[in-house]
Amino acid sequence: MTNRLTLPPDTNQVRGLAQYALDFLAGKFAEPSDAAYERVELFHLDSIACGVSALAYGTNAPNLLRREALEYRVAIDPTNDGRGATLFGSRIAVAPEKAVVANSSAVREWDSNGTNFGYDPERGHTAGEFGHNDFYPVVVAAAQIAGADGRQTLKAMLLLDEIRGRLAEVFSLKTYKIDHVVHGAIASAIVYGAMLGAKIDQLESAVGLVVAHYIPFRAIRHGKQLSDSKGASAAISSEVAVLSARRAMRGFVGPADIFRNAEAIFCLFDKPAAKGCSPFELSVGTSGDEFSILGMHFKLGLYEHQSAGAIQGLIDLLTKNPELLADERAIRGLRITIYQPAFDIIGDPAKRDPQTRQSADHSMVYIIATLLRKALEQRAAGWTELMLSPDDYDDAALQHPLTRRLMQRIDFRHGGPEYDARYPDGIPTSVDIEHDTLGTLSSGLVMYPEGHARNTSGRLGALLAHKFELLARPAVDDVPGLRRRFTDFRNKSPEEIRTLYDFKIHGVE
Repeated sequence: MTNRLTLPPDTNQVRGLAQYALDFLAGKFAEPSDAAYERVELFHLDSIACGVSALAYGTNAPNLLRREALEYRVAIDPTNDGRGATLFGSRIAVAPEKAVVANSSAVREWDSNGTNFGYDPERGHTAGEFGHNDFYPVVVAAAQIAGADGRQTLKAMLLLDEIRGRLAEVFSLKTYKIDHVVHGAIASAIVYGAMLGAKIDQLESAVGLVVAHYIPFRAIRHGKQLSDSKGASAAISSEVAVLSARRAMRGFVGPADIFRNAEAIFCLFDKPAAKGCSPFELSVGTSGDEFSILGMHFKLGLYEHQSAGAIQGLIDLLTKNPELLADERAIRGLRITIYQPAFDIIGDPAKRDPQTRQSADHSMVYIIATLLRKALEQRAAGWTELMLSPDDYDDAALQHPLTRRLMQRIDFRHGGPEYDARYPDGIPTSVDIEHDTLGTLSSGLVMYPEGHARNTSGRLGALLAHKFELLARPAVDDVPGLRRRFTDFRNKSPEEIRTLYDFKIHGVE
């Protein structure tokens, strides 16, 4: 029995996804593997640490959107879609789209949760679109309204990641300057509606509304200094996805068969091979290990994931050559060689002088200079010692004199075809340090740094536990209790899901 479902390009793939979602949630396929369930729970747990930390640090967009959501309180009414969803750190029910935009914004603010690269060579699906595990609040909101238990909630999270992850493998939005959150918005509309009993026609309308009315372009994350729009992009798209699903379920009819619509983004930008087709075949997992979540990657701190290879290379060099930490002045220069599109994303000349955290965490020279500065200060060079936290992006850190001196010594360059050919299988990067007495030291080619799905060091669990502690400690009194609240999902009752976010976050009302 196959554990994949293939939706050919000459079919209405939106309706195919709608039927797949309904069947998957209804248990009509064999069960996902324990590994798939465990991995999605781990990604969700990681996102919670990111979210509560962003709120506790008083970041602008998450707290603004949270205050806005509290203006949309609703009565808890389990008989219809009027029942609300809750916010991180609250028991107050609000309109679900408002809960989703606030919670997703908090999850994404630090740009530190999961990542996918849209790469599955076994299927021949290697479009290479980015994506992130930002959309779990959509599932929790639907679960709270539907009265779902923990197992159903976790299964729906797996489903949402599967749809957006497989779309990322077959259609590159960034090629056409469209933001990657569109794939997550499509998945959100389908899963939210399916969890609440929407019919196939309604799910098709919901996706049609999202794609026809709400397409964000990469202007939101382009410019000399980045803004709140970069961090809130997934949140705003998840908000409109939930709103579209709710409207469709109330009878609003949106455009049909949107993947084959000649005027919609897919056929407009990527011409189909034949008339009456979409530009791609879509293959989704139904059971076992056949889920894209198992190929997604973790970030171990606050940094753009494209820099993970350079971080690993630097840590490897410092660990093997502790003499490098004896005198900062002896480090003459540091060269980082990498692939496209990483070179463009985090090597933009404007990011050599970042003035905001949103720009700094997308600046290769800032990220590596900060790590090296911390290593020099602490005389330590491991992942846990150097893991980047929110404090590494505050105003003082952004202007730290040693960081700024080290930034001037970094040469960041594109490695050409040799590097490009190895992405997105890995994160091909090399780091070379020129030292007064040690000469030239090289990391060699780094492909699978810590956090990458293909990394085999066996340290992921310990590093994620350290990250959870690092981010959650300033946000809550009981870090182990917070961790327990968001683990063992498959055994949680509907009441535990309804009160999932009912805990205190420091500084948040």
